Order: sequence, then C-alpha cells, then structure tokens
Amino acid sequence: MKTVAPLTHSKIFILDFGSQYTQVIARRIRECQVYSEIVRFDTPATEIAKLKPNGLILSGGPASVYDKGAPHPDPEIFSLGIPVLGICYGMQLMAHHLGGEVEFSQRREYGPGMLHITDSSQLFNGLGEQIDIWNSHGDKVTTLPAGFRGAARTENSKFAAIEDPGRKLYGLQFHPEVAHTPRGKEILQNFVYHICHCAMDWTMGSFIEEACARIRKQVGDQKVVLGLSGGVDSSVTAALLHKAIGDQLTCIFVNNGLLRSREEEIVQRVFGENFHVRLKYVDASERFLALLKGVTDPETKRKLIGNEFIKVFQHATEELLEEDRRNGARKHGGYRFLAQGTLYPDVIESVSIEGNPAQVIKSHHNVGGLPEKMHFELVEPVRQLFKDEVRQAGLQLGLPKEIVYRQPFPGPGLAVRILGEVTPERLSILREADTIVVSEMESSDWYYRVWQSFAVLLPVRSVGVMGDQRTYENTVVLRIVESQDGMTADWVRLPYELLARISTRVSNEVKGVNRVCYDISSKPPSTIEWE
Repeated sequence: MKTVAPLTHSKIFILDFGSQYTQVIARRIRECQVYSEIVRFDTPATEIAKLKPNGLILSGGPASVYDKGAPHPDPEIFSLGIPVLGICYGMQLMAHHLGGEVEFSQRREYGPGMLHITDSSQLFNGLGEQIDIWNSHGDKVTTLPAGFRGAARTENSKFAAIEDPGRKLYGLQFHPEVAHTPRGKEILQNFVYHICHCAMDWTMGSFIEEACARIRKQVGDQKVVLGLSGGVDSSVTAALLHKAIGDQLTCIFVNNGLLRSREEEIVQRVFGENFHVRLKYVDASERFLALLKGVTDPETKRKLIGNEFIKVFQHATEELLEEDRRNGARKHGGYRFLAQGTLYPDVIESVSIEGNPAQVIKSHHNVGGLPEKMHFELVEPVRQLFKDEVRQAGLQLGLPKEIVYRQPFPGPGLAVRILGEVTPERLSILREADTIVVSEMESSDWYYRVWQSFAVLLPVRSVGVMGDQRTYENTVVLRIVESQDGMTADWVRLPYELLARISTRVSNEVKGVNRVCYDISSKPPSTIEWE
C-alpha cells in the first residue's frame, strides 16, 4: 500500500468498497482538520498496522456481502485494536466477519429517514434522542455478533447503529458523510476526536511546511521542470516548488493556440514578473492548429494535442539545456525531475486495479502516461489534496485571487469546447463568447459561486433574423454548473435576467452567432465538458 501520510500526524484510513460517497468521507474527515487517505479495500492488516493510523473507516458499496466476487477486507483488521467505523456495506461486512447475520431486506431503505438513538454511545454524544439521516441500502444486519449491542434503530432496521466499545468497533447503517444527514459531521467528529483521539493537526500551514521538506529531500540539488498551464493546480504546484527549491525550478508555458483570452499575458505577469520564477514561454499555436485541421473526433483531438504537447515540451527542455550551456551554468546535467499538479481525485479516479470495486470514471492527462523516452522522475507535491485544499494552499503561498479561484479548464483547451473541426475562425468566435460569459458572471458576482461557467460552440447553424436580414449562423451553448470536486455536478439556476444579458451580448457582439442555448443537464448522466 503506497501512502503519503506524514507519520507525525493523526490520520484516518478509509477502505474503499466502491461507494459513490467514499471521497465525501475523506473530505469530511479533513474538514475536521484530520488527515484522511483512501486505500484499497483488501489492504493487509499487517500493512495497516505498520502505518499506525488512529482509526479505520469502511466505506459503503454497491455489493451484498453474499455476492460472488463481493469485496471483503482482511478480517484481521478487526483485531488490530484500532477503532473501526463501518458505514452501510462496511457495517454489514463487520457484522458478517465477526459472526453476525446479514439478510436481504424485503423493504429497501433509500432516502431520508429518522434515527432513534436507543442506547448511549460515544458516536451520538450531544445529538439528542433522534436525528434525520440518509439511507441507501437493501441488506441489513439482523443478528449482532457476540459482544455487540444496538445503539440506534430506524423504522425498518432494529440495528441501524451497532457497537462493541470494548473492541472499539462501530457500525452505522446510514450515511453520516452526506449533506442529507444534517448532523452527520458531528457523528464523524465524535468518532475522530473522542474514539480515535485524533489531534486537529492537518492544516495548510503544516502541509506546506512538510511538502517543502519532502520536495527538498526528493530532488536534492537537481533541477525540476514544470509544464505551467495557468490553471489552479499547476500554478499552486509552481508556487510550492519555488518556495521549496527556488531557482532549481524552471516552468515551461506552452501556448497551444487553444487558451482562454489573455491567458499568456496573465501567466507571464504573475509568475515571471511577480514571483520571479524562471519561465520559458513557447508560442506553438500554429503547430497545434495545423495538426487539428480537418479533425472532428473528440478523442483524436485529445490525443493529437497531448502528443504534440509532449514534443513541444521536450524540445523546450532541450533548448533550456542549451541556454544553460551557453550561459556557462555550473550544473547543466539535465532536468531529472518533472513536476505535475496531480490532485487526490485524479489519483483515485485514474487507478484501475483488478479487483478494486471503485469504477474508473476517466483517465487524466496528468496521471501516468509519460513516455518512457522522457526519462523524468515525477514530483507531485499536491497529490494529497482535494481542489478546495489546493486553493487554500495557493492563498497561503501568496498567489492572487484571479489565479487561485479561477475555474477548471480542460487540458486540451478550447478544442474540446468546439464540437467539430477547430479552426482559427471558430476559435475566435468561442473565445469572444467565453469572454462575455466570464465578464458577466464576474460583474454579477456569480463567477466565484459556481464550479464552472463557459461557452461551447456547436457544429449547428440555424436561421435567425438580425435587423432586416435573414441569417444562418452558429449556435453557442452556455454550460454553468455547481460542484464540490467535479465528481458530480448540477446545472446552476441562474437568474433569468443574467441569462438574458449573456444571451443578448453574445448574439449582438459575437459575429457569427445568432442563437444561445442553456445546458440544463447534470453529471451524471452528462459530463461537465461536452467532449
């Protein structure tokens, strides 16, 4: 089991049995200022014991304990003396492995419910006699293992919460991590603070200090190169590396011609002029646009852009080495390390291991996939962090708000927001429309309240009337969503007045557009981006 948890910190490990809420559990624990990490469901008890976590949480999952091929933990985890909290399927696993009985319920419990607390338990300290909860299960525990007692019930389940305080084993049939269990965070706090005795020592200040120490230990006096995109992740990575190793870091900013308006200007000003990071700017826009000519398939676009970026990046690195030689640099033995802004959700989503019940949603451009010929060792200083934590780190490192709170932007840029062929003309149309969307969202104070807000250009033309003339022009779609981490998302109910203002400005100011639509699809079943 590979873990990045600092040994000096309190920490909770979450065994992942495939629940859609596993990441939410990790986030809730970190909101308690306690480090949490998601690990494989079948991690051996001996490995867990070596890492000395303060507690374990068994996530929920879609399986039944009796299903063929259902994921099961190493049963020795229940004998380690470490507090364990089983949630939903995790509770059923605990009961099953310790001699209790789990049965399929004739009446599935899904959605809101009322929990009646029947016995005093540390889990429910300060919560009163009943609380609102959220259920999502079919099976239920019908017979308790020896040593356990019921602590709470629901209308459909006699054992909605169980415990064996002597062995520090606890189970909840409902989901305390979701917002629909309003006092669920207090339950998790009781587990983390009073049962696991964790200290509140996971802070951005401590993270930055430890990350800098880890970076210095990993790279020594070697040079590090980073592909700087101007997005939050790579920007925070750059600022963190610069704080840790100063001029050993060089950033390469590639203009692929698919960037947001004024992107190159902002990046060079913030990092070149303000932070004084060594920054190499490469304008390769013509190369990328020539490569994309006539290409309409979205996956082909992504691959062409990704492969070309590697070529441009590699050439830029060679140019940097030549500059070092010309300038007589004492150490010019090459760039041994490549830094990436990989985040924790990237790691979780991109790991596809046989037997892991968590479904892989997508692969990310910055997790794995490096050509072996590049011979780089990876430095990923923010791979422990969720997006909101990255933003906190950015503010603490002194990055401006316009960088820290800017919305996510896809690696292939505007190419995946232009459905169909990418041409200079279509890029110009989309860039102008997108600039209006951002401008209106900012001026109305909505920009920082949503996860993403952008325009998409469709390969669809429709009839319109502008002035006294009939037109046959392009269609732009507005995509504005709210989300916590991009895993799920819902469309934003913007005021009609704001939507009308954006639509009017795009239609009037962007030549070649006569129709604006609003995407009201959620993720799932849709994705946030269109390609």
